[in-house]
Amino acid sequence: MVGHLDPGVDAGPGVMSPLRVLELWRFPVKSLLGERLDRAELGVEGVTGDRGWALFDVATGFGLTARRVPELLFATGRSRADGTVEVVLPDGTATSDDAVLSDWAGRRVTLRPAAAVQGDRRYESPVDEAGDRWDPFSGADGAFHDNADARVTLLSTGTLGGWDRRRFRANVVLAGAGEDDLVGTRVAAGTGELDVVGRVPRCVMTTRPQAGGIGRDTGVFKTIHRERGGALAVGALVARPGVLAVGDVLRPA
Repeated sequence: MVGHLDPGVDAGPGVMSPLRVLELWRFPVKSLLGERLDRAELGVEGVTGDRGWALFDVATGFGLTARRVPELLFATGRSRADGTVEVVLPDGTATSDDAVLSDWAGRRVTLRPAAAVQGDRRYESPVDEAGDRWDPFSGADGAFHDNADARVTLLSTGTLGGWDRRRFRANVVLAGAGEDDLVGTRVAAGTGELDVVGRVPRCVMTTRPQAGGIGRDTGVFKTIHRERGGALAVGALVARPGVLAVGDVLRPA
C-alpha cells in the first residue's frame, strides 16, 4: 500500500550513490501480481500500463485490494497487445470475463479500466491489525494508484536486505543503497526524469502470502515500523516522459 508520502525529515539530498536498475515491474491490474519488464515507458501516470485496471466489488462499489482480499495476490494481471488485460488465475485459467472472475473471487466483481471509472475511487484499509474494522479511502485519479504522489516506486537491494522484493511491489528495483537520499531531488532515469517526492508508508499488505512461495509474515510490517518509521521505498512523479531500461543508472538531473 502507498499512503500519504512521508517526506522524511532526515532524508536530505546528500551525495547520491550509484543506483542501477536491476528489475522493472508493471502491475496491470491493481493488487494482482505483475509483469517483469526489460524496459518501461514512463508517462505522466507512471509506468505505462501500471495499475491501469482494477477489480471492483459490484455490491459495494469499492475497488478490491489485497488488504481486503488477500487471495488477489495469487492471480496475475497480464497485458494484451490491444491494450486490454487478462487475469491469470491460480489454476492457469486466463480470462477477462466478469462471471469467471466472480466465481473465483466468491463475490460479484467487474474488471474495469481506469478510463471507465470517473469520480472518486474508493478502497478499504484496515483500522486495526486484526482487520475487525475497515475505513474507506480515496485513491488517485487516472491509473489506480493509492496516492497521486507515488506514480513510480523505487526500492534498493540495500534497503531490502533479506526480504523478498516481491512483497513490496516496487516498479523499480535498484542495485545499491540510499534511495531515501533521493527525496526532494530530480533524477535522470533512462531518457526520462523523476521527481522523488517522499518515502512510501507501508501497511498490512506487505505481510500477505502470495504466489511464488511467499508466506505470511507479520514481522515484516512490525520491523518496518520499528526500524524505519513505517516507510519503505520512495515514490516519484514523472517530470519528463521517457524510457527506462534494466541496467540504467540513476543520475542527478
